[in-house]
Amino acid sequence: MTLRLSFAALLAAAFSLLAGPVLARCSQNVAAIPGVQVASLDGLFLASGNSPNRATITFLGHASYQIDTPQGVRAITDYNGVNGFGRKPDIVTMNNAHSTHFTDDPEDGITYVLRGWPSKPSETEAKHDVTLKDMKVWNVPTNARDWGSNAARINGNSIFIFAIGDLCIAHLGHLHHRLTKEHLDELGRIDVLMVPIDGSFTMGVPLMVDVVRQIQPRIVLPMHYWGRSQVERFQGLMQPLDADFVWPEHPTLEVVREELPEKLTVVVLGGNGGD
Repeated sequence: MTLRLSFAALLAAAFSLLAGPVLARCSQNVAAIPGVQVASLDGLFLASGNSPNRATITFLGHASYQIDTPQGVRAITDYNGVNGFGRKPDIVTMNNAHSTHFTDDPEDGITYVLRGWPSKPSETEAKHDVTLKDMKVWNVPTNARDWGSNAARINGNSIFIFAIGDLCIAHLGHLHHRLTKEHLDELGRIDVLMVPIDGSFTMGVPLMVDVVRQIQPRIVLPMHYWGRSQVERFQGLMQPLDADFVWPEHPTLEVVREELPEKLTVVVLGGNGGD
């Protein structure tokens, strides 16, 4: 699948070449910063194959995506020890809302096992910020809802962000509420957003659409759903955002920062299933 180059993304990419190493957080699009003027870049061509700002994303099932970088780093989101194939990942992230989102027995040899909830004595929130070759991963804690009592579990969930060069991918985990300005500031600019659309175990789909509106990604990857009807409901509620929906034949997508679509695009890598 080819995602076409937008002028705004081209400007951001050009300035990222001047910015040096990956920033601590994903930077704002240059075109959106008031007062910034740039010279015309007409005729400039950036080759996708040579861009460091790219990743190959594969849907593994439920809430698990595999992210592979140009330098060979492999991460798996909401790693449960079941969803995955091939060589072991280098980085795994987890959330503990249900057993399908984590495992207490990850494979030996994983470089970073990042749990998205307080899991150590006296810990009130999980905070991670790690870098391995060309991938940087950090998290933004959010609250979760206890399944049995519906009581709030403070900092019980994490949104994990994966930066590969200047490409920024976020996985919402088991999100149960809208985001605050503080959450959004911690997230920074997000290009690709992995969104649970079940509408019950996480939160209502209209609220999840509000979160997409808050974050303003360029690509949305649905997850955590069962059946085409849930995708179609999500599609209907996304109409005010004028999003294009794409149903690829295969569960793998290469995303390049310099070739992000101009319009918000939902890529249904999970097809009709989601598990």
